[in-house]
Amino acid sequence: MSQPSPILSGIRQRCGQCGEGKLYSSYLKLHETCPVCGRDMSSADTADGPAFFVGFGVLLLLAPFLFLLPMSPLPLVPMIIAFIVLCAAVVGLSLWLLPVAKGVLLNLQLHHGAEEASFKPGSED
Repeated sequence: MSQPSPILSGIRQRCGQCGEGKLYSSYLKLHETCPVCGRDMSSADTADGPAFFVGFGVLLLLAPFLFLLPMSPLPLVPMIIAFIVLCAAVVGLSLWLLPVAKGVLLNLQLHHGAEEASFKPGSED
């Protein structure tokens, strides 16, 4: 049996080895091992990568509206409501995409065996 795609498994928030086990025991809290195949997931650490990519992507999509809204000819009350809706969209979209991005980055890291960089003394290139 071949391994599923780490990207598709991450989008589905499933284990990158078996494609069945859930990655999270709660919102963004990883299981130590896959509940189905037993794969160790404690060695992977996505750090701030998912938050950076999600924040960058969401603001890239919604920032034009944040800049154009003050220039619109709306009266004050509808403009305030529009700002509240837009801020809620930024927060909601970020919270929805964060587990997906973390799952993709975690599965890619485990799939490729990525580790923290280590430098050996005396090896200068």
